[in-house]
Amino acid sequence: MVSFSNERWARVRETSSSWFEKKLTRPFTGVAVKGYDPKRPMPQTPCLSQSTCNDFSLSPEALIDRIDYEISQYRFYGDAFPSFNMDCFGPGVAAAFLGCGLDNSTGRVWFHPEKRIDICELSFTYDADNKYLKRIKDIYKAGMDRWQGNVIMGTADLGGIMDVLSSFFPGEELFYEMEDHPKEVKRLLKEISVLWQTFYDELQSVLQPVNPGYTDWSGLYSDKPSYIIQSDFSYMVGPAAFEEFIFSTIEDQCRRLDRTIYHLDGVGELPHLDRLLSIDSLDGIQWVPGAGNTPASSPEWTEIFEKVTKADKLHFLPNGGIEGIERIAGVVGNPGRIYYPTMIFEKKDEAFAIEALKKLKIEP
Repeated sequence: MVSFSNERWARVRETSSSWFEKKLTRPFTGVAVKGYDPKRPMPQTPCLSQSTCNDFSLSPEALIDRIDYEISQYRFYGDAFPSFNMDCFGPGVAAAFLGCGLDNSTGRVWFHPEKRIDICELSFTYDADNKYLKRIKDIYKAGMDRWQGNVIMGTADLGGIMDVLSSFFPGEELFYEMEDHPKEVKRLLKEISVLWQTFYDELQSVLQPVNPGYTDWSGLYSDKPSYIIQSDFSYMVGPAAFEEFIFSTIEDQCRRLDRTIYHLDGVGELPHLDRLLSIDSLDGIQWVPGAGNTPASSPEWTEIFEKVTKADKLHFLPNGGIEGIERIAGVVGNPGRIYYPTMIFEKKDEAFAIEALKKLKIEP
């Protein structure tokens, strides 16, 4: 049985609201401790993951039962809460909703066009019978029936607008289309942008009002519609192409959703930071330096946090632990502007984990 109370959910909501409203005076984070006895045998159904997401023989109810078993092994402290983030259908699953094939044969999900269609003939429309959209909705319904609002299920990883389009033009193909058919690329981006919001709203129609709020692959909680938006494709383009093709799609998402954090992924996206910070409705930045670089909390990236702070935006710090939180708090001047994902500890380290929270002035 999942151990969490309505009172704890009320506390998470209050803390989240204070963070988004820039009223919090300590970091927004928590600790999950693993190793408790679920007090029942482990179900035979495998865990729902990228390697099992394409197995439609597994019933939604059985999958939820196994997820429940896994979550029941945890206790939650500080701002942590029981959740399942649904990134198991891969990053950019909106591409599958629009007709791309979903390939998880390697244990990781990749999306590939079922057939090559000339960009001038390609068009995206809503398909209520799409098997992946229906599958996720069925799993959501089973979760809502099982947990009755005690466990939050995250919005599937729909992906960035340009990233979804790139699934239909793999490799360097989309660059050629941007050069040869810019109007068609912009047309398709507008279609995806509208459909992205349609998918988001449809998934929420199953989750709400039972789901106790909103979250996604990032683990960030909000009591209002929210999302970690992104455009990984931006890493590979300069400011001019970013402005021409991508910026408006990001601005639209910020306008449509109550709360948004931008996933700034890699040094190749840094040339776009100033433009992103100009979006009034964007709440914050998650800076991820990328493979081969030092962690986001390293002194090397101090200027980025200073720039985000100057723009009066919030900080999603992806790594660095307690020391990283404390260092960035010194940079930004207010620890209450920092969100840090839930930290996972084993039961033998529970006392240490609780003390870590107290060090950050967070009530366990």
